[in-house]
Amino acid sequence: MYKLFIFAASLILLLQTGCRKPTEAKAWLANAQTLYDNQNYVAAKNLIDSIDRIYPREIAIRKEARTLMRLVERSECVRDINFCDSVLPIRLQDVESLKKGFVFEKDKDYDVIGKYIWNTMTVERNLTRSYIRCGVNEAGEMYLESVFFGSRPLEHTGLKLSIKDGVFAVTTSIPYDGGLNYRFEDMGNTTEIVTYKGDHCKDAVNLIYLIDEKERVKAEYTGGRSPYSLYLSGSDIKAIQATYELAIVLNEIGIKQRMKDLAEKKIMLLDERLNRE
Repeated sequence: MYKLFIFAASLILLLQTGCRKPTEAKAWLANAQTLYDNQNYVAAKNLIDSIDRIYPREIAIRKEARTLMRLVERSECVRDINFCDSVLPIRLQDVESLKKGFVFEKDKDYDVIGKYIWNTMTVERNLTRSYIRCGVNEAGEMYLESVFFGSRPLEHTGLKLSIKDGVFAVTTSIPYDGGLNYRFEDMGNTTEIVTYKGDHCKDAVNLIYLIDEKERVKAEYTGGRSPYSLYLSGSDIKAIQATYELAIVLNEIGIKQRMKDLAEKKIMLLDERLNRE
């Protein structure tokens, strides 16, 4: 008799639990819907994930939750697109202003992407001198180049920039490869060009950006056969600073444009799935 009582009590509890779970799951789904309606997308997604995990047997409710998740993700994409559409026109205007003083170069036969170079740093104006030049491509990737011109090869691989109080920054060392580290001879003179892109010149660029144009900056060519150094002019410092500012905006535009493109593609995918459900 006692065993029969225990069995009956257990059966009643099981039935009550079974009846309660769908009700609980529906309540969770309703809460997730409210969060979605209030544009609290992160919290809504977390709640939907919890429904999937806590109520694995509630197939119908989980299906509704999956549809709601797609709607949440779609709304997030629309929000991102609207944000990018509000920012991009402003930043594009900024680029037009910052481009003043730059020359745009792009060889249609060889270059996939063009670059902006400060007008005093173009190759044509500096054929027979050693100097530090810079530029930024259309994607916002900045570079520094240490250019050496002399009667004997230096074979340098890096650059160290320092100011009078002992603060300095170095680039990454670029071994000779005929590309980023390039050299050639012409009429008994040697020209060497070592290019430091992106993170390879980040510290050096940051140092120059934070100083005054009148600051005395020593540039030492490192890794070569013998020591070699020069001092940046005020014009050189101004060029690097202006290039850095343009790079920041171009990079932001690239990020926002990629964000928008990704969101648009994701909306297409989500719409296809929602139409099938």
